[in-house]
Amino acid sequence: MERNDNLDAVRMLALGGVHSTALSRKGEIFTWGYGGFGALGHSVYHRELLPRLVNGPWEGTISHLATAGAHTAAITDTGELYTWGRDEGEGRLGLGSGGGPGEGGSLGTPSIVNALPVPVAAVSCGGFFTMALTSEGRLWNWGANSNFELGRGNRVSDWRPQPIPSLKDVRIVQIASGGYHSLALTDKGEVLSWGHGGHGQLGHGSIQNQKVPFVVEALAGERVVYITCGGSSSAAITDKGKLYMWGYAKDCQLGAPGLPEIQSTPIEVKFLMDDDEELGSHHVVSVAIGASHAMSLVLRQGANAS
Repeated sequence: MERNDNLDAVRMLALGGVHSTALSRKGEIFTWGYGGFGALGHSVYHRELLPRLVNGPWEGTISHLATAGAHTAAITDTGELYTWGRDEGEGRLGLGSGGGPGEGGSLGTPSIVNALPVPVAAVSCGGFFTMALTSEGRLWNWGANSNFELGRGNRVSDWRPQPIPSLKDVRIVQIASGGYHSLALTDKGEVLSWGHGGHGQLGHGSIQNQKVPFVVEALAGERVVYITCGGSSSAAITDKGKLYMWGYAKDCQLGAPGLPEIQSTPIEVKFLMDDDEELGSHHVVSVAIGASHAMSLVLRQGANAS
């Protein structure tokens, strides 16, 4: 395959359902894969086999990006948010009601989310909704809400970005979105979850939906430093390098043997943490979850570790 010099220095990757995105150290976005519904941001809807630069209307550089099944979001170095891709009328792009202007509710070029009145530092894309986090730790979201994805206590979808009322006095440091559920990490190391719970992905010991953000009590004795979501599963890493996972486990994606199809409370992925005399102790530093599998990055500390 021909080498792409533009991707020699990649600082961030985000994978959608059928397309991929990369953020370079220069602050440029490259996309490739399936171009349906405008997900690549190139104004065209065909496939791109190789990474292609997104020539957005922003000034300056991009600092953060996120993507989901068919929509993408990017933040500039000044805190402006741009979105593109599919919006079937539920408002996931935050650009107004009625969906995108193209076929199937598509928008093939990045557009600024003017309805978001504050600069943002991070963004997360769910199946049909989007979340943004400000540098002050305030969480805003918008889009579909049939499963309480917006955490506002009702099922009313809304394209307008709004803060979650119950989190007014809570400082959030990280956000993560699944297909129909979300996680938020507080500055105290607590994990909050809400939205669809039918596969146990909320970690509350049930398969009920959660209308507003609620603390995952099973992790109360741990200080969590990292969270992430798959389509119907969730994960958290503690300050001691422990990995906890919960949710849909039919395809063994939670990394522990003998689990039921639905694991509704967090379980420690212990085989990563067992000490080994030759390899030393294990410390999980990152984890990523796909639709039916997961991967983790593990630091081994020991005389013979590599």
